[in-house]
Amino acid sequence: MKSFKDNSEKLINILREKGYTITTAESCTGGLISATLVNVAGASYVLNEAYVTYANSAKERLIGVRHETLCEYGAVSEQTAREMAKGAALTASADCAIAVTGIAGPDGGTEDKPVGTVYAGYYVCGRVIVERYKFDGDRYEVRRQTALKTIERICELLK
Repeated sequence: MKSFKDNSEKLINILREKGYTITTAESCTGGLISATLVNVAGASYVLNEAYVTYANSAKERLIGVRHETLCEYGAVSEQTAREMAKGAALTASADCAIAVTGIAGPDGGTEDKPVGTVYAGYYVCGRVIVERYKFDGDRYEVRRQTALKTIERICELLK
């Protein structure tokens, strides 16, 4: 994986070339993805707003995740990541979105969803893709790896 700076600069450049905007909806990363993007000069051309939806109530209120989805599948699920990505993009009127929900640890893991499990939703021009990742390390490492991977992955999806 490349560095935060390399990935973020690449993403900002791709978005600017295509004339696209992006938003983020972050739970387990707590704003790290959007903070990484705003470290790049020119980010203001493509990032108008971002959401930290740590609590389920914020997911519902700010980006339209359905209460039923959270009750049936949980906050850390493919379904929630999908609704987060689509809801953030529609709310922000953005062409693209990165949404993440996961278990950064050290507590909260289960057999089915151990610490380090992250679901990432990618919204690109009306299409939503969700991927599941498993990262190792402490809380910060899980957050850092999530931010790096999701920025790298949306660059790939935009090509």
